[in-house]
Amino acid sequence: MSSSRRPRTLRAKLVAGQVFLLAVLIALIGTVVLVALHETALRQLDGRVASHLGPPNIMRIEPGLVRVDHLRDGSLQAGKAKAADVGFDPLTDAQIEALLSVPNTGPRGHTIALPDLGDYRVLSDGRSVVALPLDSVTDLLWQMGLLLVALGAAAVCAAALVGRVIIRRTLKPLDDMAATATRVSELPLHEGEVTVPERIEDADPDTEVGKVGLALNRMLGHVESALNSRHASEMRVRQFVADASHELRTPLAAIRGYAELTRRTKEDIPHDIKHAMGRVESEATRMTSLVEDLLLLARIDAGRPLEDKDVDLTRLVIDVVGDARIAGRDHNWKLDLPEEPVTIRGDVQRLHQVIGNLLSNARTHTPPGTTVVTGLSVHNGHVDLTVTDDGPGIPKDLEVFERFARGDSSRSRAAGSTGLGLSIVTAVVSAHGGQVRVDSEPGRTRFTVQLSTSA
Repeated sequence: MSSSRRPRTLRAKLVAGQVFLLAVLIALIGTVVLVALHETALRQLDGRVASHLGPPNIMRIEPGLVRVDHLRDGSLQAGKAKAADVGFDPLTDAQIEALLSVPNTGPRGHTIALPDLGDYRVLSDGRSVVALPLDSVTDLLWQMGLLLVALGAAAVCAAALVGRVIIRRTLKPLDDMAATATRVSELPLHEGEVTVPERIEDADPDTEVGKVGLALNRMLGHVESALNSRHASEMRVRQFVADASHELRTPLAAIRGYAELTRRTKEDIPHDIKHAMGRVESEATRMTSLVEDLLLLARIDAGRPLEDKDVDLTRLVIDVVGDARIAGRDHNWKLDLPEEPVTIRGDVQRLHQVIGNLLSNARTHTPPGTTVVTGLSVHNGHVDLTVTDDGPGIPKDLEVFERFARGDSSRSRAAGSTGLGLSIVTAVVSAHGGQVRVDSEPGRTRFTVQLSTSA
């Protein structure tokens, strides 16, 4: 049997096993009944045959009786009783020879085949050989066999139907468990405060299925507790990052201010001191940018709402690409925009940051002379914002959207990225109900941001 025809569900397997076992039992019982009936019918037929032994008695002749008698003068008298009239029809020599070949049988008869007459049950006492046809026994066995087959088929069908109902009711808790597990799998367990209200009801600890339900309930309780603990830990980390980022802004501003003050003084400052203060101001600026990025991520992670206004995405792309041309004159910047302006609902400042980070990523991690194409397309109620470059590509094992992810030496880090740019892109796009993906191979890297036109 092919695997496609085998029962797949537990319910089907149980019903199939039940039906198969019942069919085997019915077959065994039917075989035993037929064998016992056959033996009983033969004994009854032997009794009828034995009643005809001895001298012929015209009062005891029954249709189909065949007999051969040895007469006192040594001759043989043989015949077959007529069906309607009293008397015997003659037997052929072959039939007489077959009857005479039967030895003295005693009370147990023999079954022989008489030429042109069929199977007979024969008894012999040395002087007479009598026989009756086996048709009555054969007919009885056929009738009983057909009756057993019909009753067995009916019993198997009834068992299948009733068993299906019983097994369905018995296994209903398993269906409830599967439905509960499905609902739990659809819950947003990956983020935010997690509550798992689903539980298995009517979990009877005295049944095997009930024990599984109780175990599943305990597991769901542990999962809910673990996820809540994880959420509480994440909230503490996010709060710490937000607080730390907020507190760092003031001293960083002071450092930048003092560094800038030394640069503006009219007094002569040694070159080494001036260079050192310039580096302090540069690193303070970079650290301020990192703190701002961390603070933004913390706010988005905390679920703070973004602005929801009409945004001319076409104009925004043109403006950001124009800024990129100024910042990266050694790259070729191109646009691929539709003829009609593209407008969506969103936070213009955050979307500006998304496009800026994607272009900054392309500028930072590709060599001079790389062509970067920024495109927009609208289809099926969605807007695709793409940034494509012909640079060296992204290493396959690099998760670029993870925080603080950095490429290897094959992608230049001359501008000193913080590793948070693409994380911010992912967070802002997700907050807008969109998604971002990357397809990269040597010579072509494309970032695609998909947003809803009704976001």
